[in-house]
Amino acid sequence: MARIAVVGVGAIGGVIASLLHQSGQHQITLCTRRTLDQLTVRTSTGDVQVTATNLTDPASAVPVDWVLVATKTYDTEGAARWVQHLASAGANLAVIQNGVEQRERFASIVPQDRILPVIIDCPVERHPDGLVVQRGPVKMAVESGLLGTEFASLFTPSIGGVELESKSLATSNSGQFEVRFEHSTVTIDLTDDFLTAAWRKLCFNSAGAISALTLQPAGILRDPEFARAALDIVNECATVARALGAQLEPSIAQQVIDGYHAQPFDSVNSMLADRLASRPMEIDARNGVIVRKGEPLAIPTPLNRLIVALLRATTKASV
Repeated sequence: MARIAVVGVGAIGGVIASLLHQSGQHQITLCTRRTLDQLTVRTSTGDVQVTATNLTDPASAVPVDWVLVATKTYDTEGAARWVQHLASAGANLAVIQNGVEQRERFASIVPQDRILPVIIDCPVERHPDGLVVQRGPVKMAVESGLLGTEFASLFTPSIGGVELESKSLATSNSGQFEVRFEHSTVTIDLTDDFLTAAWRKLCFNSAGAISALTLQPAGILRDPEFARAALDIVNECATVARALGAQLEPSIAQQVIDGYHAQPFDSVNSMLADRLASRPMEIDARNGVIVRKGEPLAIPTPLNRLIVALLRATTKASV
């Protein structure tokens, strides 16, 4: 049993808490800005009612074994206040955030060798009153090694009612780990090339800025003109990624477009959801970082630069 704190209980944080709850083996603390009366994760096969302690004041937090940060990147400063207390006795920190700079955001608080970047994919929406609607399985990728293995082991069930599809963690630090709970499935890839995994996800996220700009859901990329623009946005991202060592295939931009075409027409990504709700947007983590990383490499990124400028012009609270 581990003491685990989840900082940021939105859509992704709620799903993570649900998986930990279903494993049946942990003491879970949910760290939120406001009191969370309940946390229900609704899946296609039923609801998961998460049982956990809820804290709203970082000063009341006590050290735990693992801290899982699932806030938006623009909430990193607030998350850091929680991490300072929760990780004060040597806890490991899993950063489940967008972008490619997860370690850098918390490097001043937690030693690098205790920080684990996590890439996650899960179709999920947060609703009012503590309801999270999960529309598909959870897929995560982490670096292979002892820390990644320990993180994957947090989702190992200790009760009945689950099916362990594949697990080589006892003998290997790499490979794929999958658990099927009664109401959820989680797959964790322990990869030797996390750099590529992170930039691949960023390629997909970068194209989502078109939805935020146009205030239109994923179906906007079925329009040939917007699809062509998205291809160029992703190709800029991929060029920077390859220069930094990511092994992205030449067809990655088309893969991104095909992925958006496969989504429901009315699918709303988190950046669009944030703009519609008048919240800050993850502008820097999704598109700004492409520009910043490209500059010292003398790689032009004009479309991403334009997107950053336009999105920042839409809100006074952009990051």
